[in-house]
Amino acid sequence: MESFISDLSGKAFPLSEKVSARTIQAPVLTVIQAHHPEFTSDNHCALTELNIYRQKYIAGYLAREVGELSELESTVLDALRNKDTITDKVNDLEEPLSFGQRMADRIAAFGGSWKFIGSFFAFLLLWIAVNAFWFQNRSFDPYPFILLNLILSCLAALQAPLIMMSQNRQEEKDRERSKKDYMINLKSELEIRILHEKIDHLMIHQQHELLEIQKVQIEMMQDIMDRVNGPAA
Repeated sequence: MESFISDLSGKAFPLSEKVSARTIQAPVLTVIQAHHPEFTSDNHCALTELNIYRQKYIAGYLAREVGELSELESTVLDALRNKDTITDKVNDLEEPLSFGQRMADRIAAFGGSWKFIGSFFAFLLLWIAVNAFWFQNRSFDPYPFILLNLILSCLAALQAPLIMMSQNRQEEKDRERSKKDYMINLKSELEIRILHEKIDHLMIHQQHELLEIQKVQIEMMQDIMDRVNGPAA
């Protein structure tokens, strides 16, 4: 039986198993050259040796896929553990409120509540009852309650700037809220774009790898069929 010497191992194999390096798929040839840098496209190897490196290529591809999944899981877990969200960064950018701003918020919160309306209404009833019925003609503010009208006029004069102050504070809050919403929406848009790019890249990468694996598997099946049908011919 005729034989030849493999350029990979230097061993003798049947001539029927002789395979030229020019016919080997590029990914498989890369795996072979990683173990045997001296192996070039002008050399030859045995089909048995080629199948071993084909299996190594497929096993390496599967290992890389599992490694990528593990790395992705680690990245997600780190992000959850560190709480790296845009809301944390937005809250860090907030400046402390001044004394005037805090007072404006409190006055606006109290002035626009039912507690203030009930308290003020009770104060009016008490004032009228004390001056009209309790003290009668000896009251300090007899009917038509001129002092009460003066107090109400002063309160109305102060009410306008208080309302404007409350509106200004609300506008500031709305602006801050709009900035936060813009930053969050911008980050979400960028993440969606990056996610689309990653998915496209992953699909193209996997399709290319799967095509290469299919070619290798088809070659292995073809070699098996040739060996099975060889003796019958």
